[in-house]
Amino acid sequence: MATDPTTEPLAPAAPAPADPASAGSPARPAWLRVSRVVRPDTAPEALRPRRLVARLALGVLGAVVLVAVLGALAARQLAEREAVNDAATVAGVIAEAVVQPNLDAALMAGDADAVARFDETVRRSVDRDTVVRVKLWSPNDRVLYADEPQLVGRTFPLDAEQRAALADRRVVAEVSTLEAGENQFEEGDRLVEVYRPVWAPDGSTALFEIYVSYEPVAARTGQLWRGFAGVTASSLVLLVLIVTPLVLTLLRRLRGAEEQRLRLLERAVDASATERRRIAATLHDGPVQELAATSFTVAGAAATAAARGEDALARDLGSAAGAVRASIRSLRTLLVDLHPPSLSRSGVVAALADLAQSVRADGVTVRLDTDPEDRLALTDDAQRLVHRVAQECVRNAARHAGPAEVVLALHRTGPQAVTLEVTDDGAGFDPATVPADPPPGHLGLRMLADLASVPGAQLRVAAAPGAGSRWRLDLDGPLGVVA
Repeated sequence: MATDPTTEPLAPAAPAPADPASAGSPARPAWLRVSRVVRPDTAPEALRPRRLVARLALGVLGAVVLVAVLGALAARQLAEREAVNDAATVAGVIAEAVVQPNLDAALMAGDADAVARFDETVRRSVDRDTVVRVKLWSPNDRVLYADEPQLVGRTFPLDAEQRAALADRRVVAEVSTLEAGENQFEEGDRLVEVYRPVWAPDGSTALFEIYVSYEPVAARTGQLWRGFAGVTASSLVLLVLIVTPLVLTLLRRLRGAEEQRLRLLERAVDASATERRRIAATLHDGPVQELAATSFTVAGAAATAAARGEDALARDLGSAAGAVRASIRSLRTLLVDLHPPSLSRSGVVAALADLAQSVRADGVTVRLDTDPEDRLALTDDAQRLVHRVAQECVRNAARHAGPAEVVLALHRTGPQAVTLEVTDDGAGFDPATVPADPPPGHLGLRMLADLASVPGAQLRVAAAPGAGSRWRLDLDGPLGVVA
């Protein structure tokens, strides 16, 4: 069957199962998918309050988790900042009250007795539970004093920040990862480090450094996080209490609106079907009957003229009667298109038989090959889709295939699978040349694509110029189940 050659482009699809009858025959054109892929989960679904409330609850839970994580990070940063500030304060107190009053030239020169006296003063004055290491540096990188005796007198290069503290006379406090050579005797993975300049009575400068335990940071982090968590949790609970009634009210309104929309849609569909039946009945009881009477009248007049020997008039009247009968057949075909009574009354097989008999194109014959109605057992939706696709394919064959035989085949291929094939041996066409924007009056392929673009349906075509065409509609899932 040839189809309107001016329709939208087609996308390649996987080949359909091979037809055993075609073994040994010339290769057939490749299958091309016409319908769009529409998955059931992309189809609009009814609003479900429970689902939306569950989504809201998950959203609130996600917000709680996110806020908890961010709160923990913020609490840790604040706790570290507080610990650094506290360590800087402790270093300032020790430097002013302990170090500078006992810093003299002998200590700056590295005198062992001066170092011993200074060590005794430090150990007596400094809280060892808070300060875990004390050092005093000379500007030339030498350790003048340390509460770890093995460091006294050794040289370690001062880093840029330590030199900047000496040069700019400022306090530097930070969290140290204890990776420098001077930290070989420190325990743990991190400490709070503070260094600042101190001055001897003669004006010489040294760098005073202490290390403070990092443990208070963890305790303070927990305190701050619990404070954040309390405020956050109470705020979220209050927000949920305020928003929940509003959400439930909105859900009820949305569900009511959706139910109203569905009712209106059903009414529109029913109204459309009713209007189609009314138009079909009006055409059948009015113009069709009047044209039938006119046909009989004209045919009778042609017979009368022939009996009188008026052959020319008889031929003209006979031609007119034939034209009227052709118009009646066209109107009856239109009646079937508008409202196929056999589809709702007798099923899809009877409707396809009526469709085959309604074709009146010159040189086009339609042959039917279907399973029995009780074996097909199609749902109402599947019957309508099969009939519409078959109707459009046969109509296009009658218009464009030229002299051809059209085969309508409908078979159940599985518990949830039904296949419709419409095949013709007519002129064929090249699907690759189909334009995306067909002109008015050439919408056959686009209409077929729109019809079959539903969940559970797949429409393909295999055609080539001079090789006829094959249409295959596969139904599975809800459309293919046994009714």
